[in-house]
Amino acid sequence: MLMLSVKHWIGGSLVDGAGDRRLPVYDPATGETQAEVVAATADEVRAAVRAALDAQPGWRAASLSRRAEVMFRFRDLVDANRKEIASLLSSEHGKTVADAGGEVARGLENVEFAAGAPHLLKGGYSEQAATGVDVYSIRQPLGVVAGITPFNFPAMVPMWMFCNALVAGNTFVLKPSEKDPSVSLLLADLLRRAGLPDGAFNVVQGDKVAVDALIADPDVRALSFVGSTPVARAIYEAGTRAGKRVQALGGAKNHMVVLPDADVDAAADAAVSAGFGSAGERCMAVSVVVAVGSAGDALVPAIASRLGKIRVGPASDPDSEMGPLITREHRDRVASYLELGEVVVDGRAAVDGPGFFLGPSLVDNVDTASPLYTDEIFGPVLSVVRVDTYDEALKLVNDNPYGNGTAIFTRDGGAARRFQYDAVCGMVGVNVPIPVPVAYYSFGGWKASLFGDLHMYGPEGLQFYTRTKVVTSRWPDPATSEVDLGFPKVR
Repeated sequence: MLMLSVKHWIGGSLVDGAGDRRLPVYDPATGETQAEVVAATADEVRAAVRAALDAQPGWRAASLSRRAEVMFRFRDLVDANRKEIASLLSSEHGKTVADAGGEVARGLENVEFAAGAPHLLKGGYSEQAATGVDVYSIRQPLGVVAGITPFNFPAMVPMWMFCNALVAGNTFVLKPSEKDPSVSLLLADLLRRAGLPDGAFNVVQGDKVAVDALIADPDVRALSFVGSTPVARAIYEAGTRAGKRVQALGGAKNHMVVLPDADVDAAADAAVSAGFGSAGERCMAVSVVVAVGSAGDALVPAIASRLGKIRVGPASDPDSEMGPLITREHRDRVASYLELGEVVVDGRAAVDGPGFFLGPSLVDNVDTASPLYTDEIFGPVLSVVRVDTYDEALKLVNDNPYGNGTAIFTRDGGAARRFQYDAVCGMVGVNVPIPVPVAYYSFGGWKASLFGDLHMYGPEGLQFYTRTKVVTSRWPDPATSEVDLGFPKVR
């Protein structure tokens, strides 16, 4: 039986990989290899960049209305193919089809935002800045830009990047995760069907070889990355050394602070939803519940009582609420943390059979020196840290090296307002456990969760993929023209 080979997308069509390295694509529900990625060579990455470079002048010359029209058509095609995208996504990632459908829906928000580019890319104009002189600013594309995306959101995160990049007049090279690569090719075909010119969007499958080639290529003007903090830091440092603009989003350790006055049931529901959705494999998952004062006494049993009701199983089972993890190695690494603490709910025996399953797990009284607290576990393990006061809880949030997101649950408006003011994090939720911004704001953390100056998608996304040019113009009356060697005057 021939193994399905995942292709590249270069110059507007599928291209067979020519390299000799094969990377497995698993079915996380069975543990079996369902396809393989032929890892891109440096020459194949160069071919993709070359295709993007050749397409960029024509795409940049397209009117703003034309670019927006392509985004509108792409939006309709994604919407019409939601089920196919979600099904393909869940087959390689392992998340449930319902969860995958939610990912597609959030990605669509970014397409809709980008379709507003004719308004969003407007510049500024100052008439008569000096006598007979007008000054105005315009935003222009960078050229060829690239995105390197993670396994956990193979549809949404690429749309965070390429929608704004393309509508601003750039062309794009995507290097998706080799663990679930096929959705990228479906999105590429939908962009083609929407009318995007050949070469304006390209996909190279692979691993570090492809990433290094994108970093080294002088025609790639900017890099966007989402992944772990060590890799984000490395890509940021290498990319900026190569003279590129870089935004690199790293890891997280998101705290959910629960005050004693919080609604216990609402807080427990939120902790379970935010901690175990997508099997905890998301950078905005709540991984630490900080119970203040007496809050933990009722909250921990309330969370525990909910975990046994979560149906863990393959995405092919419509009753499944939580699927497997992405690989066996990752499942085993996540499960190993349960050896380190006071386990209230142990998910290691949740599913009997093949696949990379780990059930929802809860650990109480976690010491802040333990790896359970310090590491980004990235799986269905929820830690509870107990503290006596609000100030202790805030200190945990602010002292943590990560600064992606945080949340507070309380009925006290004054405490909530104080928290959103004091928390050293890029995204804050008030009685909202996963404060992912809507598409017309921007996504990104602080501290070791972000390397670079600009956050992802929304207004800052458009800013990242464009550069400002200021034009000073004069149309003098020839009768009044004269030589003036002095410094230009504005008064």
